[in-house]
Amino acid sequence: MNKEPIVPPEGLDKYSRYFKKLKRGVSKHLGKAPHKPVMLLTVIRSIRKNEIPDNRIFITPELLLNFRETWNQLVDTGHTENFALPFFHMRSEPFWQLVAKPGMEIGITRSGSIKSFKNLQETVAFAQIDPELFLLLQQPQTCEYLEAQLLQQYFYNSQSNYRHNRDSVEESQLEYQIRYSSGQEYRENLLFLKSQLDENRYQEELFIRGGLFKRSIPKIYDHRCCISGMRIMATPNIQMIDACHIHPFSLSNDDTVRNGIALSPTLHRGFDHGLISITADYKVKFRP
Repeated sequence: MNKEPIVPPEGLDKYSRYFKKLKRGVSKHLGKAPHKPVMLLTVIRSIRKNEIPDNRIFITPELLLNFRETWNQLVDTGHTENFALPFFHMRSEPFWQLVAKPGMEIGITRSGSIKSFKNLQETVAFAQIDPELFLLLQQPQTCEYLEAQLLQQYFYNSQSNYRHNRDSVEESQLEYQIRYSSGQEYRENLLFLKSQLDENRYQEELFIRGGLFKRSIPKIYDHRCCISGMRIMATPNIQMIDACHIHPFSLSNDDTVRNGIALSPTLHRGFDHGLISITADYKVKFRP
């Protein structure tokens, strides 16, 4: 008995064509830039891992780590890895729109390019892809089809290295540092990185480490405020219990768990402003 032919979902052919004709910059010695297809594969990887729940693409530590992991698996040319470039320039594709932070709309419309991670964070609130495309990427069959299109079109020679279901090695290493390093070891490591990395890459590093700190501390405290006892579980991208630095990061350069406590947002604000404090014997002190 013959099987019924598989009819492609409406819109699949359209996005397949879009994916095959990405507008990419060209370097005289290196050829066409791989940044945009890496960004799309990163989004697909993040959707597979349930780190992107809707068609809005926020700039998160997880997205940045997925971008690095995808880049390391696939890019075998001498191009420089830069997350900000494709996140911004994907706006030239018909399915990707940038949403500016309040008051920064002119910065997006007039800017020819945003090359630094810091400027990207200051200007862009999030990107959004077509709702139709997001639905296609949520369905295993159509997601795999579009993923394969990108790999064959742009990374034919290195696609065998691609593992979409692999956890980030870098993420595991950073989480280990945050959990088990002493404050002094952590500061020394940061100073070394600052001496080795350019400013853009160092800002990415601080963003990732700060994000993992914010994720790790509530998890260790079982998402419970250590003063009020309030416990709230939320979505992976939204936390209702904050990670609070005991000694401000701007002074301590310390993102280790020894420098963190979990607080509700109100008590976090009070702690940061010196309205409450915690003594060495774990007593809470309030200003009169």
